[in-house]
Amino acid sequence: MSQLKPLSSHLDSIPSTPGKFKMDKSPYIHRLRYHFSLAKLSFWCFLFLSLILIFFYRAAPPNPNSASQSSSSSDPSRRSLQTPTWGGPNWEKRVRSSARIRSRNGICVLVTGAAGFVGTHVSAALKRRGDGVLGMDNFNNYYDPTLKRARQALLERTGVFVVEGDINDSVLLKKLFDVVAFSHVMHLAAQAGVRYAMENPTSYVHSNIAGLVSVLEVCKSANPQPAIVWASSSSVYGLNSKVPFSEKDRTDQPASLYAATKKAGEEIAHTYNHIYGLSITGLRFFTVYGPWGRPDMAYFFFTRDILKGKSIPIFEAPNHGTVARDFTYIDDIVKGCLASLDTAEKSTGSGGKKKGPAQLRVFNLGNTSPVPVTKLVNILEKLLKVKANKVMLKMPRNGDVQFTHANITLAQSELGYKPATDLQTGLKKFVRWYLSYYSGSGKKSSS
Repeated sequence: MSQLKPLSSHLDSIPSTPGKFKMDKSPYIHRLRYHFSLAKLSFWCFLFLSLILIFFYRAAPPNPNSASQSSSSSDPSRRSLQTPTWGGPNWEKRVRSSARIRSRNGICVLVTGAAGFVGTHVSAALKRRGDGVLGMDNFNNYYDPTLKRARQALLERTGVFVVEGDINDSVLLKKLFDVVAFSHVMHLAAQAGVRYAMENPTSYVHSNIAGLVSVLEVCKSANPQPAIVWASSSSVYGLNSKVPFSEKDRTDQPASLYAATKKAGEEIAHTYNHIYGLSITGLRFFTVYGPWGRPDMAYFFFTRDILKGKSIPIFEAPNHGTVARDFTYIDDIVKGCLASLDTAEKSTGSGGKKKGPAQLRVFNLGNTSPVPVTKLVNILEKLLKVKANKVMLKMPRNGDVQFTHANITLAQSELGYKPATDLQTGLKKFVRWYLSYYSGSGKKSSS
């Protein structure tokens, strides 16, 4: 800024009222000084811009993996939307091969959040039955990215290619739709977790609202438009005290920012359905658990801490009330997801223009049998053969609700959805996986 003083001080000496300005006695010298100052200003501007360009060049990601959130920042709301090395003949070949339908009545599905818990299981199930599947994930570090990479390797072995990129990268999304004419989109990418919203609220807006809009935008502009199934959440029922929760119940009292973003997503979905004729199905998941699960879920970190001899917090509602969850095993959730894709009607729009009314649905996918968290711990103690060090705490005001309970009548009648796994059986399968995955086989600790 010191280099601007000669020029700015001269300009400041010019009065705003005309007729009072006296011409310099040496106009030649004045012009010389002016041009000399301008030259110095140009030089410093050029130098400053050069330094900026050098900084960004050296900070640019050296490979496509740097486009993921985990390699660019520890803040999940700060994501690189640049994927400079995707594309090219070999990349497009992998995309087409992964998305190729291999069964007579198969569908072609883009699965966002494919390296996530539900995304991995859904992608593998679709591939096993012969559908074309292409995954997409940004591999953020909300929880251990090593687990996500292990899921990616699992999918690669089944023939599912997971494109690394962010759902807010509209250029990448459009490229994928240019390469493959997807008939369906399974949108599972989201910022998960109720409590984390108090630490990083912007990540939820970025992923759950802006990200959803980004996906819907590319879908409404595609020709043909795909049918969309996406993950809402049972958390939208919020402070609703009527149980079991039905799709007809009010959802305008969210108890957390996470719930609010999912409720906002349902309203956004309604808008895109109404304006653009997109066929959209929302799924309200109820506390999904099982092998390859999320380490931020209670059943997961309870298992870890019980084995390590650490104390585990068990919350209780006011007046020593019971905290209960409608725990739903992953295989049952997968069946509901596939049934939603199979019964989804075609979108009615074309190239962003609606041609008629389109299907719009919302389903609860739960187990219909709420279980107290204390019983969950008791089951884990028996399976692990270790006594838990339980610490009873009052439920904090962090967005958690006292109970969840799904009414699945609608899903049963329209999807043929019927959960078949009780908590004892499901936890037994999870514990078997957990002990195998985190045994002395080179896997990282789950802490």
